Amino acid sequence: MINRLKTALAQTLPGAEAQYLMAPTHRQRYELRSLKAEEYKPSAVMILFCEDNSGNMFIPLTERMTYNGVHSGQISLPGGKFDKNDGDLSSTALRECYEEIGVKEIEMIGKLTPLFIPVSNFLVHPFIGVSKIKNPQMKNQEREVKTILKIGLQNLLDDSIVKHGSITVGDVVIKSPWFEVENLKVWGATAMILSELKQIIKITS
Repeated sequence: MINRLKTALAQTLPGAEAQYLMAPTHRQRYELRSLKAEEYKPSAVMILFCEDNSGNMFIPLTERMTYNGVHSGQISLPGGKFDKNDGDLSSTALRECYEEIGVKEIEMIGKLTPLFIPVSNFLVHPFIGVSKIKNPQMKNQEREVKTILKIGLQNLLDDSIVKHGSITVGDVVIKSPWFEVENLKVWGATAMILSELKQIIKITS
């Protein structure tokens, strides 16, 4: 599967059409080519394929700590803002993955379509990697990560975990689909990124 995925990532990606299958109902579409550099903050996330002791593939997600910010308490992929010392965005994804969940031995195999997050002005570049270590030991960064979740690859491909309804963020109620993982709602940008990955895997299966 990984070899097929690597081949697919080198070809034309499903892009926004796949992302918006899991977008909040009233989310505005953005033409990335029209964004000016001063309008966004570059960032990167890591979609990390890991194999458990039974040979099943899973992807780690992080539950953010509660804080005074727009992404407080949400479920995310390991990642964060680009630092000039990173050199490039793939290095940002690798650094953040190590800092947030403690996994360092990673083979990078490609990337997905960038996604703009208007509430925080991040332009997120999703990279895909494979853990070189089977069932890697993970440790959450106590300052930022409350818990580490695992979404099994077969679960991601199972349409029954896709739910639709209302999500309350502060005083705002948002209509949106989400992936239900360990009784938590994976929605917003993370769900949109995983949606593109899901479509690619289905096409290559």
